[in-house]
Amino acid sequence: MELSRRSALSVIPAATLWAVSRSLRAGAAPRRDPAAAPGAPVSADEAAATLLGNAAAVFAGTADSNARPEVAPKLAALRGTARARLTAMDGAGQDELFAGLPLGTSDPNLSTTYQYLYEIALADRLPGAPGAVEVRRRVLDALARLHDGWFGDQSKGYYGNWFHWEIGIPAHVTKTLVLLRDEAAAYRPDLTAAYIASMDAYLRNGKDGDVDLDSRFHTGANLADITTNRMLQGALLGDDTRITKALADQLTVYATVDPYRPRHGVTDGFYADGSFVQHGSVAYTGSYGKGLLTRVVQTIKILDGTGYVPDDSLVGVVRGWVVDGFAPLVFEGWMMEAVKGRAVSRTGTGYADAAAVVEAVVDLSAHTDAAGTEALESYVRYVRRTSGAAIDPTSFVSPVSIARHADILNSPGAAEDLVSAASHTAYNAMDRTVHRRPGYAFALARSSSRVSMYEYMSGENLMPWFQGTGAHYLYLSGEDQRQAFGIDYFTVVEPHRLAGVTAPVEARRSVPELYGTAWYDNPERGFTSSSESQNAYVYFPRATHPFSGGVSLGAYGTAGLVQSDDAAYAAQQEGALPDDFVAYRAAGATRSWFMFDDEILVLSAGVTGLAGRAVTTTVDSRIADPAAPVELTGGLRDGSPWQRSGTASPAWLRYADDSRRTAVGYVFLSGPPPVVALGTVTRSRRLVRLANADTAVTKQVFTLSYEQAAGERPAAMAHALVPGASAEQLGSYAHGPLSVLSNTVRLQAAAHTRLGITAANAFTPGTHRVGRLSVDGPASVMLSRSEGGTYRLAVSDPTTARRTVQVTLHGRPLRQVSADSGVRVRHIPGGTRIDVPTHQAYGRSFTATLAEGA
Repeated sequence: MELSRRSALSVIPAATLWAVSRSLRAGAAPRRDPAAAPGAPVSADEAAATLLGNAAAVFAGTADSNARPEVAPKLAALRGTARARLTAMDGAGQDELFAGLPLGTSDPNLSTTYQYLYEIALADRLPGAPGAVEVRRRVLDALARLHDGWFGDQSKGYYGNWFHWEIGIPAHVTKTLVLLRDEAAAYRPDLTAAYIASMDAYLRNGKDGDVDLDSRFHTGANLADITTNRMLQGALLGDDTRITKALADQLTVYATVDPYRPRHGVTDGFYADGSFVQHGSVAYTGSYGKGLLTRVVQTIKILDGTGYVPDDSLVGVVRGWVVDGFAPLVFEGWMMEAVKGRAVSRTGTGYADAAAVVEAVVDLSAHTDAAGTEALESYVRYVRRTSGAAIDPTSFVSPVSIARHADILNSPGAAEDLVSAASHTAYNAMDRTVHRRPGYAFALARSSSRVSMYEYMSGENLMPWFQGTGAHYLYLSGEDQRQAFGIDYFTVVEPHRLAGVTAPVEARRSVPELYGTAWYDNPERGFTSSSESQNAYVYFPRATHPFSGGVSLGAYGTAGLVQSDDAAYAAQQEGALPDDFVAYRAAGATRSWFMFDDEILVLSAGVTGLAGRAVTTTVDSRIADPAAPVELTGGLRDGSPWQRSGTASPAWLRYADDSRRTAVGYVFLSGPPPVVALGTVTRSRRLVRLANADTAVTKQVFTLSYEQAAGERPAAMAHALVPGASAEQLGSYAHGPLSVLSNTVRLQAAAHTRLGITAANAFTPGTHRVGRLSVDGPASVMLSRSEGGTYRLAVSDPTTARRTVQVTLHGRPLRQVSADSGVRVRHIPGGTRIDVPTHQAYGRSFTATLAEGA
């Protein structure tokens, strides 16, 4: 029941979106009520009233939705929150509106104060329940006091984080004014206009109090937030031009990013392969991407019936995001860590992240055609059936969504994923790979000169250094992922021992430890809290090598990485940074991952700590509860059992936790003896995020690694991860089917004899020969051969810089059966040459099918 994003995007290509956007800017687009007779216009006043009514329904629900028993817990929670806020309001001290939130120097406190007022207004305006005039007026009086004392004076405001002033506070204020618009008009008629004027003035990264599409702050999820606020503000003012301009600006978010021809220089947004990037270089589907999805679906809902969007083209685009951008990253109701940036250090992520996606899917399913509705509703039921923790509908924003979610779950339709249980997704535009099979999902995080190695910001994700250097997350089916990953994983696992990482063994300090603040402060050298230098060298530095990517061939794939220093260390070595700036050097390694059915084969070469440092390469790290019956077993190459206290190197190991009915096997093909560690660790969640509660976490931590002492020669090693393997299965690997064909810094290649697959990553210029394959220069290649003599070939350029990649299949000439556009197949003496046009393909795979015979 899969939907194709490519076909969905063909409905409204990027050029069309930009053309529509320009048209809207030029003047208000004609609007028509879909229920009205053809040609019947919708007046600006009617459109604004519909928009405001829709918005109120999104946040407060409707009389019908709020009468549903499934919605009652949400309403009770909203009312309980409002009562708590009113109590805090009663206990406020001087320079406070709520007890414990002093104002004047703290922008988070000011933003939270506005949030509390919105929560009071929301509970008061719930349809189906009587509100209280005195409560509404108390909120409006508080808004007036905040404006007069802390917000309206432009010379005093805009301290701290720009986000609060341009997005956070305007969102709370705008929604409050929407909910209380009738009372505000009667009781404080000048308040709305005064606030909107001030919010325009605080849009300082914009232009003339409005959005600036050339601003690096007005992109992606941030742009969607700002423009949604401005649409609502335009409706409050009855300003049709403001609504139209805000929608025109938001339309640019829907356009697929072309990295070779970025509009307004913007690289934030969704790419053709489903990747989502924010901050220019951070893989961010699971946080900012999730926020963008939520906001644009809300926009679709609030514009319904207004005529501002003349058809359902935008729905098709967003549906494509869900299918290709989100669904592969949600495993049994859990949003994967590799796409969360600094949000990995927050508590309550994972299932909660997926719940936000489910709410958006629930809402979107009401706006698609019959086939789209069926597929999306089936996905909602699938997430409910497979999730390791039940989705809590009270976390949904809208009571209407809760009611519709209940209807979907109670309907008799199918429950199917939007992606195949056996699939391989290469998000090369954000250096991420997801490989899924029944029983597990494997997510890999890389980095390059295009994509950040990690993200730290605002005291979040304090020890991020190795999260983009081959870190992997192996999710096992049927378990509660909170027990395996999430905040506790990053708390108890040492940062240089994250699963899959090659890292130097050395002490590092977090940004607050280094500088005493949440950022490096040096205005004279261009380092302020939100400066471009701060972004490039502190918050989310990119790597410095271009090779990171891979190739996909159906449900199989490869990935490769040349590990490199980050941009901060490189700039420091060039003398471009201040003397007191601290940067850390990476370890050296060339690495490949070959992803099959039962195995993920990992090759590493040229592994060294550099600068006289020891280095560790972590095969895997897993956590379990302190009392969990974790069992480690293994076998030696002669078939005898492995003893943990012995000195003999194992041929295979098996980690099993019977309490969770999970197991992972490890097969060692070459390299130094692995080191096994299993112990109990207790650490505070505050170690990874300053705002986390000082909660102690105790876990069993299993680490399997290769250890190299300082000064040792560069090493190579090869091993395979075998999810769910039995001891008997692991013992059988002494006889195949995995074969390492090359493991050097020039070429890493492997074969899977049972599948008939040969795969290679070539990292350097020159001709690389492996089996029947010759590869010219850096490239990723995968070749499969069927018993009937048919060959399928896939090729990509992980550097994204090559114009053409040449691959030769030696032996009897093969004829072309099919090939992607631009791929050229020709006979040459001794074989068949395939020329692949990788110019401006941004790492995507090209395929060709060849056959023996005439």
